[in-house]
Amino acid sequence: MDNIYLLMIVALAVLAIADLVVGVSNDAVNFLNSAIGSKAIPFKTIMIVASVGVAVGAVFSSGMMEVARKGIFNPHEFMFNEIMIIFMAVMITDILLLDFFNTVGMPTSTTVSIVFELLGASVAMALIKIGHSGGTFEDVVNYINTSKASEIIFGILLSVVVAFSVGAAVQWVTRLLLSYNFQKKANWVGALFGGIAITSITYFIFMKGIGGTAYAKQSFDIIGGATIKEFLENQVLFIVICSLVFWSLLSYAIISFLKTNIYKLIIIIGTFALALAFSGNDLVNFIGVPIAGWQSYTAWTVSGIAPEAFSMGFLADKVPTPTFLLVIAGFVMVATLWLSKKAKSVTETEINLSREGDGKERFQPNFLSRGFVRLAVGASEMSSYILPKTWQAKIDKQFEKPVINLAKSKTHELPAFDMVRAAVNLMVAAILISLATSMKLPLSTTYVTFMVAMGSSLADRAWGAESAVYRVAGVLNVIGGWFFTAIIAFVAAAIIAYLLNWNVAAMVPVLLLVAILLLVRNYIAHREKSKEAKAEDSLTKAESSSIQGVIHESANNIASVVKRGNKIYTNAINGLAKQDLTLLKKNKKQIVKLSSEVDELRDNIFYFIKNLDESSLAASNFYIHVLGYLQDMIQSLEYITKVSHKHVQNNHKKLKFNQIKELKEVDERFETFFNNTQKAFDSRSFEEIGIILGRKQEILGLVTSKIQKQVERTRTEESSPKNTTLYFSLLLETKDLLNASMNLLEEYYNAHDSSVKPATPVQAPSKTAKPAKIVEPKKPEADSPSSETPDASEPKQ
Repeated sequence: MDNIYLLMIVALAVLAIADLVVGVSNDAVNFLNSAIGSKAIPFKTIMIVASVGVAVGAVFSSGMMEVARKGIFNPHEFMFNEIMIIFMAVMITDILLLDFFNTVGMPTSTTVSIVFELLGASVAMALIKIGHSGGTFEDVVNYINTSKASEIIFGILLSVVVAFSVGAAVQWVTRLLLSYNFQKKANWVGALFGGIAITSITYFIFMKGIGGTAYAKQSFDIIGGATIKEFLENQVLFIVICSLVFWSLLSYAIISFLKTNIYKLIIIIGTFALALAFSGNDLVNFIGVPIAGWQSYTAWTVSGIAPEAFSMGFLADKVPTPTFLLVIAGFVMVATLWLSKKAKSVTETEINLSREGDGKERFQPNFLSRGFVRLAVGASEMSSYILPKTWQAKIDKQFEKPVINLAKSKTHELPAFDMVRAAVNLMVAAILISLATSMKLPLSTTYVTFMVAMGSSLADRAWGAESAVYRVAGVLNVIGGWFFTAIIAFVAAAIIAYLLNWNVAAMVPVLLLVAILLLVRNYIAHREKSKEAKAEDSLTKAESSSIQGVIHESANNIASVVKRGNKIYTNAINGLAKQDLTLLKKNKKQIVKLSSEVDELRDNIFYFIKNLDESSLAASNFYIHVLGYLQDMIQSLEYITKVSHKHVQNNHKKLKFNQIKELKEVDERFETFFNNTQKAFDSRSFEEIGIILGRKQEILGLVTSKIQKQVERTRTEESSPKNTTLYFSLLLETKDLLNASMNLLEEYYNAHDSSVKPATPVQAPSKTAKPAKIVEPKKPEADSPSSETPDASEPKQ
């Protein structure tokens, strides 16, 4: 039995390293977003600054892991075998929960997750002990530190509201004073702002980054024999005033004599400060439990007492963490910061929610987000009646964004927000966390940094009428995820603790294996998702300012849509032929993805038109028509995919042999058409489009003949209304797909012809055009009397 506890210690050590990886991937959002979103400094510089902050914070990390050791439960109420089950349940739950949030790209609180996991596992073990001893449910309070748990829950709710409100208020006042033309303000204005910002950030470094460490307990004669922590807490006003004067004067010198942008300096210092605080204080969330487990195991092995009789009361004592463990943890955190792709996913979520302007929105609006936006609009309209018109005009002028020349700047290269907002985010987050620490209030750095960023975005008018409902929905989703974290952490840890207690020797390896499999699955899923996002077939926005440039840029999109549309159409027919519901479900996902990409191109029309030269306005008409025909093609493919899936899902009768055979003949002819079209656009052989256009009637005739055959069958032998309806729907929508495709080709053919020679209307392809190589379709075979369904997986000729 002793071997199982040694295995648990080894497992806790491995889980600690894994937890560091997934924890840093999630919490990197706290200290990277302001710098990355503003693009004030190069990304590599941001990572170096953050890495130094993380490394320093790890070395100066708190030596007392109170939360893991005694903050949630009363250790003297548990024996060694019980405490090891609690710790193992907590670590397995924590790594799976954080990895799940990283995989979906949502920031969550590592503090809340570890606290509620400890709470859930402790409650489960307490109930098991109470059940064995014949106690009552009320006895749970003897095992759990209920006052601490209540304090943390209150801190969650308070931090969300306060951080959002203060972030919005400070950003609004700052923008009102500095406007978007902050670079042109007098030097003393920037110096004063720099003094205030750097003062708050440096005090934050001392209060949150160093004040909670073991070094802060040391006393010095230079400060009257008081400890650093006592001095920081008792001399707040003195420290703040001295710092404000010093940093304001230094900022003025930096601006005036060194000609350095003070806002960049604020962002660099702020990024370092938040990274240091994260590492110095949140490290307990990742290694606190394993270290407590290791210390428990060490104490038990030297005691010689049975595990079920060895009390854990010693955990209430203060035992420092060995420095070498902190150094190892710091190294793992820095490595994760540079290598983790999931950290980038989580970071993108917050930046997208706080960015200026419009773009692709990740979250869909809901009734709550619409309701909040309507309330905000109503409040804004009321304020317009209260404030004088002159005041409103002055305020609006300060919030007037600079005009960006879209012809010279690509939208994806622009910063998500300016340096003033980045500095405010860092400054306000630093102040709030410092105040909460000095008042001994539990506060999640994730909650504070995220809600400050959202509040400043709202006050900065980044959420306009075009994007407000999406951004608010995103914020509500993230907040909902936080409470989801608490609930799931509690329940999951309690269940795992119960399973471990049921048979610890059997369940430890089983649960570890399950955890490994889930982590591997999430890793593979995230990697595949990333590959899909970077797929060569993804559609790209047109950025050229001339019609010739748009023709060539759009050719890639046409080739991509045709290639993917060909596959979607074929899969729909094959899925029907084989009654393959899995294939049809996958096909539905593919058409939804393609449709969303085309919608995104249409949403970008505004920026495309803004980007055009005065002499190239004809390109806008061409581009708009091309997108319209692409939309028509997608709608036809969507309908074909939808009805095919619905037919098989509802277990309707299979299509008859002749119906499937005819559909496959049409599919073969369409595949030839799509392949030739793709080759023409891939090779930019636009003259070949004329040859393809010349075969429109041939393909239409094939589809029309199949419709006529089905009419004859329906009058004489057809007995299934569902099959008949499906078959006609597929063929009629196929005709619409062909017409939309031919209209697109004709638009391209005419536009290309006009761009290389004087415009002449081209209604028919040139008979003298020489195609490079057009694949001839196979002639459809005669109907077979056999009633056997053909194999849909056979390769096409």
